[in-house]
This record gives sequence, structure tokens and C-alpha cells, in this order.
Amino acid sequence: MSFVKVCPLAEVPADGALAVEIGGTPVAVVRAGDDVFAVNDICSHAEVSLSEGEVYNGTIECWLHGSCFDLRTGKPTNPPATQPVATYRVKVEDGDVYVALGSDD
Repeated sequence: MSFVKVCPLAEVPADGALAVEIGGTPVAVVRAGDDVFAVNDICSHAEVSLSEGEVYNGTIECWLHGSCFDLRTGKPTNPPATQPVATYRVKVEDGDVYVALGSDD
């Protein structure tokens, strides 16, 4: 698995998200408090950008229909979404955010 530098941490809004693309994959880099997460940026329900939604209580909310996704697991926490979004490994080094799309195995 290889980490890719996606942005400076300072570009990710506090309790918000930033849309980036890694090799053609849309990714939402999300700050929730002191934690940084990365999830697929496309809602599993309506195919709109999650990075444009609100971040609160460890979730990101789709702005179109209100589905929320757990930032740790990608699982929806309320309808109408029923399918999870992919989550990705994140590390922050020297003020920059790195994301790995691959799995651990």
C-alpha cells in the first residue's frame, strides 16, 4: 500500500471536508476535531459529492438527501443511503495529508 500526498492539512477546513482526486478516484479528506479521515467522495445513494456536506459527530452528511456516513467505517447511519462508502487510510506528516487507497493485505 502506498500513501499519496493529497494536500496540506491547513487546506482542510476544521470540521469540514476537501475534495481531492487520487488516480481518478474522488476522495473527501475530512477533519473532525483533531482527527483526519478519508472516504470516497461520492454518496452511495445519489452520486453527489459528500465533501460539500456537513461534518458533525464523527459523520459526514450528504447535502442532497441527508444521509450521514460514519467517518471511521463508511457505513450509513441513517436513510436513504443503505450502502457504505469506501474509507481510506490517512496519515499526517510535516503538515501534509497522505491517503492510501489500497488495502492492508
